[in-house]
Amino acid sequence: MQAGIIVNPYAGRSGRIAARTDHRARLAREALASCGIRGEVAFTGRRGTARALARSIVEAGATSLVCWGGDGTVNEVASEAARHGLPLGIVPGGSGNGLARELGLERQPEAALRTALRGPERVLDAGEIDGRFFANVAGVGFDAHVAGLAERFERRGAWSYFAAGIPELLAYRPSTYRIRTGEDVFRSDALLVTIANGRQYGNGAVIAPRARPDDGRLDLVCVPALPTAVLLWQARRLFTGTVDRVRGVRTVPIGDAEVSGDGPLAFHVDGEACTGGPSLRVRVLPRALRVRVPAPDGGR
Repeated sequence: MQAGIIVNPYAGRSGRIAARTDHRARLAREALASCGIRGEVAFTGRRGTARALARSIVEAGATSLVCWGGDGTVNEVASEAARHGLPLGIVPGGSGNGLARELGLERQPEAALRTALRGPERVLDAGEIDGRFFANVAGVGFDAHVAGLAERFERRGAWSYFAAGIPELLAYRPSTYRIRTGEDVFRSDALLVTIANGRQYGNGAVIAPRARPDDGRLDLVCVPALPTAVLLWQARRLFTGTVDRVRGVRTVPIGDAEVSGDGPLAFHVDGEACTGGPSLRVRVLPRALRVRVPAPDGGR
């Protein structure tokens, strides 16, 4: 077997699951046939299924993996691709698609499938927080809090996050974090501490304008506890790529860091909520991931 395509039929904004499953299965099999690749198409279920599927497909002899889903599904499949040194193809199928947008992947499934199976490889870094792999963005604080809430959303998407985020922002109490980056140690009453390999969360919301996924480092972005009215006004900067111009926002390039608090810390990896201890170690994983991307000439 040359390739395993792992499809999350639940990823996306709306529509009937059965119809979406049939549609994605047909497109995936047609792409394998048109590319002349022997492969298997498998479907995920609950959280954690994609990682297990990827592992079993690799054990069956696959030499590449393709993930069709959202950021959480990409995280699970990418962790196995990185672990085994296999190329990863991504077909954007979620509501945010942070890494896919960062890499300029096609939005149309047919084109994205061709790239995922035959595109040139780009070598990327990845990150690790508290032993958990992430391909794009991890974080502690408010974004982790919203990620936990999002698991209960019937539908995900920019509007769902916005609708949940505004009332939560009004009630949320920032924490004090101790952050060590190399020999530098500082404390901050922070709304959030984001660790970014790519620039954006997804949906065009850029939290780390200077981050690059292949520069051998991560960008730690600390957003201070500002008055709610100021935060709401400055939130527009997420979509203009100018968050780093907000007064008090601190961005530090890191290879290794530690984020500590007064108790167990909620965090997220690529939008999936986790809980750790009072101290979280963060580190870059240089050149950890090979991802297929569109050809510079569009394949011509």
